[in-house]
Amino acid sequence: MTGTDGGPADGDALAADAEAFRRYLVAKRTVDDRALDRRLVGILRERLAERAAATEGPLRVLEVGTGVGTMVARLTDWEVLPSGETRYVAVDRDPDALAGLGPFLREWAAGRDAPTSVDDGGSGDDALVVETDARTVRVEPVAADAPAYAAEHAGESDALIGMALLDVLGLDRLDPLLDALAPGGTYYFPITFDGATRFRPARPDDREVERLYHRHMDEKPGGNSRAGGAALARLREADGSTLLGVAGSDWIARPTDGEAEYPGDEAFFLRHILDTVEAAVSEVIADGGETSALSAADLDAWLENRRQQVDSGKLIYLTHQLDLIGRVDSDA
Repeated sequence: MTGTDGGPADGDALAADAEAFRRYLVAKRTVDDRALDRRLVGILRERLAERAAATEGPLRVLEVGTGVGTMVARLTDWEVLPSGETRYVAVDRDPDALAGLGPFLREWAAGRDAPTSVDDGGSGDDALVVETDARTVRVEPVAADAPAYAAEHAGESDALIGMALLDVLGLDRLDPLLDALAPGGTYYFPITFDGATRFRPARPDDREVERLYHRHMDEKPGGNSRAGGAALARLREADGSTLLGVAGSDWIARPTDGEAEYPGDEAFFLRHILDTVEAAVSEVIADGGETSALSAADLDAWLENRRQQVDSGKLIYLTHQLDLIGRVDSDA
């Protein structure tokens, strides 16, 4: 059934799209886990512990682009959040993504080896309280534009986290984000895309597909297919902040050794990536703004082959990304 006037059929389709995107955010958790640089995670852990020890009241963390809350779970599992209390403000401009926060955290808690509970905040808002033996994390979801929220709450956060964010947000909006940090606070921008997308085994049309895919990123408002390197340069030169570390965090999605299967739900992750490539490159080809060696028929053939490779457990997907961590100077 289809609809053309915004009626129930459109609503069903939108709900299905939202559910599929939430599933993608959960599916990519294992890909992110492998990619994140553990040395920089260690720096974040040390800085949060030092800040918590020197601060009265709960540690204050602001995450922008939270999605369904995989970072909250990761920071708890990896014991990055210090013992004691943390107020964790989870901002995302997509309320449909945030709608998955509670279900994801409850499912994660139920599957955790260590005793963990996720309860309502109890104050009439949408907050969730995550409790383990050592820590209490009050997660407060906020559907809002991240820089606008940061500007309204300038100087209130001890840490700012934005994963896979700067390549879609735009570096001109980085300064308002950093304003959210109190003097001495820590910023952490992992999984920042930096200009390389590769699919293997190689095919003749790969480079043209990749070029048009990156072009589409660059033409979107705030988009930047070289955001990682650009953010590195900007943070190094920014007044009032000190870059503490940078490292590669490449995505590598491939079948498990000796098997024609992907870990976890990573086959779905790969199908979502291919859908994203299809939508982006098709738009560039249809726009016709530049002569391209790739036709719509060429793209269809490329996608059919890549999807067959996912089904048979043969596709390998790689992207180049950077993790960045630093601090806002106390005397800024």
